[in-house]
Formats: sequence, C-alpha cells, structure tokens
Amino acid sequence: MGRVPISPRRAGVAVAALTALLASGCAGEGQLPAPVLSGAAPTASPTAAAPTADDPAGRAAALAGALGDEDLVGQVLMPYAYGSSATTVTPGSAAGNQALAGVDTPAEMIAKYRLGGLILVGFSADDPTSGNQSTTNVDNPAQVKKLTTGLREAAGKLAAGPAPFLVGTDQEYGVVTRITDGVTALPSALAAGAADDPARTEAAWKAAGTELAAMGVNLDFAPVADVLATRSTVIGSRSFGADPKRAAAQVAGAVQGLQSAGVAASVKHFPGHGLSAADSHQEVPVVAQPRAELDSVAFPPFRAGIDAGAMAVMSAHLDVTAVDPGTPATFSRKLLTDVLRGELGFQGVVITDGMNMPPAKRYPPGEAAVKALLAGNDLILMTPNVGQAYDGLLAALRDGSLPRERLVTAVTRVLTMKFRLADRPTPAMTTLDSAPHRAAAAELAAAAVTQLRGKCGAAVSGPVSVTTSDGRDKTRAALTAALTAAGVRVVSKGGTRVHLVGYGDGPKDLAAGAAVTVAMDTPYVLEKATSPTLLATYSSSRASMTALAAVLAGKAKPTGRSPVPLTGLPATSCAS
Repeated sequence: MGRVPISPRRAGVAVAALTALLASGCAGEGQLPAPVLSGAAPTASPTAAAPTADDPAGRAAALAGALGDEDLVGQVLMPYAYGSSATTVTPGSAAGNQALAGVDTPAEMIAKYRLGGLILVGFSADDPTSGNQSTTNVDNPAQVKKLTTGLREAAGKLAAGPAPFLVGTDQEYGVVTRITDGVTALPSALAAGAADDPARTEAAWKAAGTELAAMGVNLDFAPVADVLATRSTVIGSRSFGADPKRAAAQVAGAVQGLQSAGVAASVKHFPGHGLSAADSHQEVPVVAQPRAELDSVAFPPFRAGIDAGAMAVMSAHLDVTAVDPGTPATFSRKLLTDVLRGELGFQGVVITDGMNMPPAKRYPPGEAAVKALLAGNDLILMTPNVGQAYDGLLAALRDGSLPRERLVTAVTRVLTMKFRLADRPTPAMTTLDSAPHRAAAAELAAAAVTQLRGKCGAAVSGPVSVTTSDGRDKTRAALTAALTAAGVRVVSKGGTRVHLVGYGDGPKDLAAGAAVTVAMDTPYVLEKATSPTLLATYSSSRASMTALAAVLAGKAKPTGRSPVPLTGLPATSCAS
C-alpha cells in the first residue's frame, strides 16, 4: 500500500536546518532568503537554489522566507466559519462571521486574515464535542466539495497560495463524525480495537481518507490516540481501547490508511485525554498519574502514530501534574517542546485543540494564541475571535514577545505539511460510499462483534423483536432490515427480544425481559444487564448492524474481544 513519503521526524531535520538559516538573516550564494522584517514581501535572491517538487521542506522554507508579517501570522490560524458556501451565506451566517471575524463570508475571512486553513464543523446525534460546535458547514458531499473548492479559490490569491490550503474536520467515525450522509460509515475506534486487526483498520481508514480527499478535505483530526484508562464519556468509544499496545497498533494503521490516501492525520489528544474522566469541553481535566504511567500507558499510541508518519499531533487542554502542574498542556512548553518534540521525537505540526473551549478561554484570544505558539503549537485551532487572535499575534511578533524564529519555524512546519499533500490526484466523487469502501468497513465491523455472555454464535430463535432505548429508531430500523435480509423473521412485539443500548445509556435503559442485549458504544452498561446473551458492536453504523444481524442469524461467529476490562464479564465468552 502506498505511503505519503517522508516521516515528520526526518522532515523535521530539514525544517529545523532551513528555519535556522532563515532566522539567521543569511542570504548569500546558494542560501535561501532571510524572513521579512516588515509587512512587505522581499525580492527573492536570484542566486537562491529553487527547491524541487519532491522537497517539501525546502519549498516550505523558501515560501516562509518570502512571506510578510501578516501572511506569517495568518498561516498559523485555522478558525471555523459560518456558512455552507465560501461566498454566499445566509443573514444568520453573515452575522456569525461578523461576530467571529468582522466579515460576512468564509472567503472574506480567508482574504482578510491570510488564513492557512479552515476547519469544517457540524453536529451528530451522540456527540461529546457538541459544546464547541457553534454552527455547521456540512450538509452532504456535493455541498462540501463545492465549499472546499471555494475556500481554495480564495486562498489561492494569497501570498502563501502556492501551498495547498488546509481544510480539516473531525471525521473520527462513531459519535464524532462531521460528514455523515453519502459517505462510507466506518465503525467506531473502539470497534476497531475489538477487532484487533491493524491491517483491516488501515484498509478501512484508507477508504475513509480517499472519500475525504474527494470532497476536498486534506486534514483529519483523527485518529484518537487516547488510551481509555478511565471510564471517560467524552473519549469513550472514540478510543481504540484500554490496552496501550493494542491501541498503538490501531493508531498506526489508521494513520497509514489516511495518509496513503493523501489526507494528513492528526493524532490526538496529547498527552492522553483517556487518563481523566473529566471533559475538557467544560473544565481543565487533571491527569494525576505519575510520569512512569504516562510513559507506559498514555504515550505508546502517540509514539506509534509518530513512527507511522503522522503529519500532525493535537495538544489537549489537560493539567498533567507529573510534568507541568497547573498549566494545561496546550500552554505547556515542558509537554509540547520538551516531551513531545524532545523525547518522543515528533517534528511535524502540533495543533491546539479548540481554543474556543473553556480551558483555553482563560486568556483573551490574542494572548492565548501567543502562549500556545510559545509552548510549541504550530497551528491555532478554532479561536473564539479571529481578529483578536490575529492582532495579538501580529503585535507580539512586532514587539518581540513572540520571537520571529518561533513563528517562522511554525509556519515552515505548516507549509511543509501542505507541500507534502500537494500534487496528489483528487479522487473522483464516485468513490464515496462505493462497494469496495463499504466492504472494507464491513470487514472491520464484522471482526469487532463480541459475545460476552451466552452460547458462542448461537442463532436466535425466531421470530425476533428489536427494541432500543429512546431516540434510536433509525438504528432499530437498520437492524430490522439487516435481520430480514439475513433470513430472520422480525415482528413488532413478542418473540425473542433483542434490545439495543448506545452512547449515554445506563442501567435504566436496559430491558429486563430482553433475551439479547447489545451495546453499540462502550460496553460498560452490560455489567448490569441480566439478558442470557450479551453482545457488543461498539458502533451503530450500518456495517455494524449488518454484522450483528449475521451473528444473530447464526451465519457468523463473534470473533471480537472487548478492548476494555469489564467487571464480572470476560473479554469474550467464545473460546479461541
């Protein structure tokens, strides 16, 4: 399987060397021009060697050296915007953009602030990140493609236009999935952890990356590298599981799959959000584990992602007491520069988590952006006020409180990532939800189904009725259709009752009379279930419901193993 060449570790050596050259102000024969000291762009040295297309770091350093102050600042900002089109928005979206950035449209925001990228945001039914999703940009694939095309047309007019504009989104699959209609729905990360087959994970995420690339998205804020060491509801099924080694293999597979399709992966949330059950969308979670536990539990999946070539890592709003007590990782030089770069060896792009989240809003937007850059972040995500963040960075650059070398280094890393993504052929929109992609998702979903109680793989005796906790009519209908297709007669009441529970459900959502209870998210609720047969799919995707139907019909064996420990239940009730 193909790979996007050059790992961030190796690319970082070239970036560091070139950035040091730029910052030194040397521009002699054979050397790249020094960065601009004013807002005006310089005249390129006629003797400077022209970087080639297969030298992303060289191209990045040359372009960074040609950018003025305003363009340098804009390249480290990646806000969201209101509106489903780049140039035509509703009055409500215009009002949102005015409050956020003093402009009417996303295209105007790009032009005014010389932006390096934009994140597409949206909502899904069970979404623990909904607190910082103020709007939605995604309706369907055709709309997303038109939007991303318009954004790139606006960005192409900037001084940094030769580098591809970044369009990112949180396409994790499972409860955090921005684009849901018309695309192949992978099972959740926890389902992949239950399948424990990195090759299947890589194939599924390559399909997902191909579809994102077709729609014009070139940066995915995924996969989640957090080890589920606590019963965190904000991370939950977004994690590949509680075993660092197994999770690490899955993270590597997802990174390789995405990036082989030309989409940058951003592993998150460093240094490990799964070590705290608190929600950073509301407060600053405290990670109180000793440093040795960080090394053995939290860091392995991040190391695996870095070794797999991940182009980006997302920092988290976490107070890690063993390293830098009282300072969220977002603003911690000890964690981002000393540990992530120095100890783990990451030299790619470090991206903040949403700066519109409460832990980051303890500082005004400009001050927060400067602090985040000084800590080691290279890209500021979702600032609550674009104008204030931009002005704050520009003022700090000009008064020296943000060293020019630090900003040039950040911009060079961002541009290096962009050039690594450049010149890739754009997949056709016909690849979306195509048969090969659905097959990759189906294989992963089928390998994930886990039996935790009952006779292994025994078919349910028909007829069958399907019930769910409130609000899951669509999922019930999907399983009903899949059972019918598998030859199982489904009735509205009576018969063998199969009860489904999902994200956010607890013991009160269980059905005492159900013969089979199925967990479609984290399986912890099954500890309280009394059904003689317990199954877990960890996901409510179409592929997961089809896989579940095959098991219930006795046509497939549940070969998955719970990726998290459960009190009173085995990892599987099926003999190996």
